[in-house]
Amino acid sequence: MSNMPTILVKSCLLLCCVLTFHSVAETKSEQGFIKYVQKLADEAIAQGFDPQLVTDATASTQYRPTVIKADKNQPERTITLDSYLATRVPDWKVKQAVALLESHRGLLDEIGSRYGVQPRFIVALWGNESNFGKIQGNHDVLSALASLAYEGRREALFKKQFFAALTILEQGHTTLDTFKGSWAGAMGQSQFMPTSFLTYAVDYDGDGRKDIWNNYADVFASIAHYLASEGWVEDYTWGRQVKLTDKSATQFTGLDKDNFVPLSIWQQRGVRRFDMQDLPDVPVKASLIMPDGEEGRVYLVYTNFHTLMRWNRSAYFGVSVGYLSDRIKRGY
Repeated sequence: MSNMPTILVKSCLLLCCVLTFHSVAETKSEQGFIKYVQKLADEAIAQGFDPQLVTDATASTQYRPTVIKADKNQPERTITLDSYLATRVPDWKVKQAVALLESHRGLLDEIGSRYGVQPRFIVALWGNESNFGKIQGNHDVLSALASLAYEGRREALFKKQFFAALTILEQGHTTLDTFKGSWAGAMGQSQFMPTSFLTYAVDYDGDGRKDIWNNYADVFASIAHYLASEGWVEDYTWGRQVKLTDKSATQFTGLDKDNFVPLSIWQQRGVRRFDMQDLPDVPVKASLIMPDGEEGRVYLVYTNFHTLMRWNRSAYFGVSVGYLSDRIKRGY
């Protein structure tokens, strides 16, 4: 090879790369998927799942290349927080949120009191995740999770979700023919991944099923249980939009614990309410965030925002939930 012309060497290397690519691509076929699902079935039975359940579940598990394509090709367009909020929290959604809060007031107040979560935040998360249950996804959950595990980039994650999904079936919370969700396996009106379902979903009405697909009581209680379990504080809101009188405060932005300090310190650093009044004189800690940098919106966010970030690690998402909850509080 050392005596071969440079162009020929490069051509051979390119050919090897192409052949390797095609070899890998060929392994990600429907036939390869069938063998992979059989391995999942064997592993599930070894873990103690009922063999008949596993047989029935895997028999209906199909290869979904469109799911893999969706995972690989998630849009990376440039978007600002203002445009995101305009899409996520339009007036029509606020109007619906206010109306739904009133129509479910008794149940939401009861659940909110039990878990220590303000009803407006339950409704805001419900609206942001599934448009109040209207958009839950129509993908077969097991097929989506198995396809994503088979693809291989995050096999361990999606295998864990697949086995959690089998547990949900084994416990009788849903049935194979109605086990639907998003292309990534998020389920129901709260869009829980299977592991989150097992940790946080609640059978609030006591019918033996944690039905986050159709049962409002279970949906609201599951959302509230998640927030309460992850540190929600009922006495506080989520945050507030602020202005800076001193740009030096920007060196302390972020959600790390070193920058989570009392409002009095932010006051000293030149942070003011959006109307330029002093910050509240209360013993509350906050973080300073600027999702779009110094030229965009600036917020002081409290403990509850940190909890929202555990639900979804996008600052845009967290702000949109808080923003919708504020508009619900004000009324349409």
